Amino acid sequence: MFNFSANHLFLVSRTERPACAVFLMQDRDTQRLYRLYDFTKARLIRPGQAYCVAGKVNSADRLYLVIESVRPDTKHARRPTVRAPADGAGGSPMA
Repeated sequence: MFNFSANHLFLVSRTERPACAVFLMQDRDTQRLYRLYDFTKARLIRPGQAYCVAGKVNSADRLYLVIESVRPDTKHARRPTVRAPADGAGGSPMA
């Protein structure tokens, strides 16, 4: 076994299996897809948010990326789509 880590991963899908939860995640920089296995079924990964994932590669007869830790990727956080006007306008109306 050896370690792996990846940043800027976004959730594509989550599948519940009897032994584990399987997350399909995409690296938005390289467009690679990763199938990550959570045998604890305790990871909370939400769509629309970038994550940093670390774990172990288990290579018995098949290659499994087993999640050990997940945290929000603050360097690649999704920026708001609506920007505030530069002059500060757009606030609540005055009474």
